[in-house]
Amino acid sequence: MNDLENNLRKLEGYLTNLKCDGVLNHIDGEAVHGSGGEFFATESPVDLSEICQVAKGGSEDIDRAAAAAKAAFPAWRDMDPAKRKAILHKIADAIVARAEEIALLESWDTGQAIRFMSKAAIRGAENFRFFADRAPEACDGRSMPSANHVNISGRRPIGPVGVITPWNTPFMLSTWKIAPALAAGCTVVHKPAEWSPVTARLLVEIAEEAGLPKGVWNVVNGFGEDAGKALTEHPDIKAIAFVGESSTGSAIMRQGAETLKRVHFELGGKNPVVVFEDADLDRALDAAVFMIYSLNGERCTSSSRLLVQQGLYDDFTTRLAERVSRIKVGHPLDPATEVGPLIHARHFGKVVSYFDVARAEGAKVAQGGEPFEGPGGGHYVAPTLFTAANNGMRIAQEEIFGPVLTAIPFADETEALALANATRYGLAGYVWTNDLSRAMRFSDSLDAGMVWVNSENVRHLPTPFGGVKDSGIGRDGGDYSFDFYMETKNIAFARGDHKIPKLGV
Repeated sequence: MNDLENNLRKLEGYLTNLKCDGVLNHIDGEAVHGSGGEFFATESPVDLSEICQVAKGGSEDIDRAAAAAKAAFPAWRDMDPAKRKAILHKIADAIVARAEEIALLESWDTGQAIRFMSKAAIRGAENFRFFADRAPEACDGRSMPSANHVNISGRRPIGPVGVITPWNTPFMLSTWKIAPALAAGCTVVHKPAEWSPVTARLLVEIAEEAGLPKGVWNVVNGFGEDAGKALTEHPDIKAIAFVGESSTGSAIMRQGAETLKRVHFELGGKNPVVVFEDADLDRALDAAVFMIYSLNGERCTSSSRLLVQQGLYDDFTTRLAERVSRIKVGHPLDPATEVGPLIHARHFGKVVSYFDVARAEGAKVAQGGEPFEGPGGGHYVAPTLFTAANNGMRIAQEEIFGPVLTAIPFADETEALALANATRYGLAGYVWTNDLSRAMRFSDSLDAGMVWVNSENVRHLPTPFGGVKDSGIGRDGGDYSFDFYMETKNIAFARGDHKIPKLGV
């Protein structure tokens, strides 16, 4: 039995319970149907087969979940942070124990290659451990003495929060949002993406089996126009953390305005990777390929615009096209697969539509540019490279969110910076040069919340993660997460009998 066959055999065992029970909502510690009794199907993008039925939640279910989170909040907020820390570490341990199940189900549900999803569960556990260790200090503030007072600041959890997660790497990104919320002392209502709901059920079950009190974490499945809207408008939900499209972020901001919701958005990107002539070209090539074609190109930090200095553009893109031609597209449960099927028919149609756009705009399709006949007949596309492009083309300005790269030449540093910044987005940027002064100068001027110099995206959990312009509001990571999930309070103590102004004497 080869590795693919072995993974398929294991998957079938994990799918048995899902097919029998479906994915239910999870409210106040109980798996429950939607209030309307409706279900929707989640399908595998590999062969378009139904994975299971999913309970469809709506406003009534959000009401119940918000009430449960509100009721559970005081006890969770006031729990000894050391005890919260211990519970979150137990959740991390339980995630590791079920890492294979999580990875296989996530690959089947999303189409992401198992070589990447096998690490997603472990990264999720690391997220819980990182924030668990910081739970005891989450409320800490500063002492700021003045001439007549001692000012002491501190933080308190904001209350029940809503977390809306995307479909591309749902398990890991759920932990990235929910772990700091729990560590801060908040309770949670989680609405997973309707295209990839499977592992959200596993995650909340794992958490409660590890000792998380009932009602602290609730999950309501459903669609943005009903469950999502009800969550963002609910008066008992104090903040919304959202990862997804920029247009959806705008809608959430409008919906939450009436209740003055605090929002944290990680949105779209059209991230540049800028390669100068003095760069280590072999490493730059490796990084450029990895950052757009891994995870099926369905990642917010993907380097979807490649800006290459004119003198090496032809040679570099020729080498790049050869590498792209050898990327292995295949079954996501095959460990050799590098690119699997796109998650959904609607998204597949969007990505494929840009192939005609590129040709109409006059770009050259150097590789790919067509659907791919993959195993199972699912939503496969060939890894694609566009050359002879310019920054004004739609393929250089719009987020395609697939394994599609647009390569654009530039003459000098001034033009490179102008091209890199000429987009509505500003999430990430990648700069390749061995000139330290240029690296510092260029990265400082780049309109991006995050910049990697001579590196692909390598996350360090204490650092801030987020974007500028249409790429988002706020930062995740370390204390930056606590700044969102907590309120800061200042208390001023008078040192003595300072002079107080007198009125009406």
